[in-house]
Amino acid sequence: MARPVLNPSAASPAARPFQGLPDIELRRRFARALADGDGLTGAHCVHEGWLRGDTPLHVERALQTLWQQAAATVPDWLPMRYIERLPDIYEIALRFGVPALGRGRSNIYLVLLDYSDSRPEPHGLYVGMTTYTPAQRFDQHKAGIRAAGSVLRRGLEVLTGPTQHLQGIGRADAARIEEELAEALTAAGFFVQGGH
Repeated sequence: MARPVLNPSAASPAARPFQGLPDIELRRRFARALADGDGLTGAHCVHEGWLRGDTPLHVERALQTLWQQAAATVPDWLPMRYIERLPDIYEIALRFGVPALGRGRSNIYLVLLDYSDSRPEPHGLYVGMTTYTPAQRFDQHKAGIRAAGSVLRRGLEVLTGPTQHLQGIGRADAARIEEELAEALTAAGFFVQGGH
């Protein structure tokens, strides 16, 4: 039995609102989203194909087309480039649930790092914690404000989708999750900076 299709405007990328759609319907919705300039629906279509294991070339082309035709409405959780192990990043980050109590002002964030000049795996990850939005904190890193050297020199973009559920949590929980998430990503074979 197929999962029901959720309203994409109310769904996080981790909810995968189009997971129950057959591939042909996913392609139809993507084409319609491009025609309508609907970046959100298009992002969910690209994201679903990506998590299903669509080919890197197809994902890259879909990302490029979507960003060209609907950039103003593409949500910030959709990466701007293909990341081979994005499904693994989601799987690992989703293991960390938000405690029922202890809501706060801390946010966990991930930054995609570029190691194409020095490592066989071209990407690494930086795990951080902040009271700013992940995008604001990334901008601070890039401007040299309390910057981690790895993000300053190698930071490509914030990966907001995998950690959307880890926003607005208590400081103690955030500190623990930051460290444990970095350890879990490292254990899964990612090159990880931060997480302390």
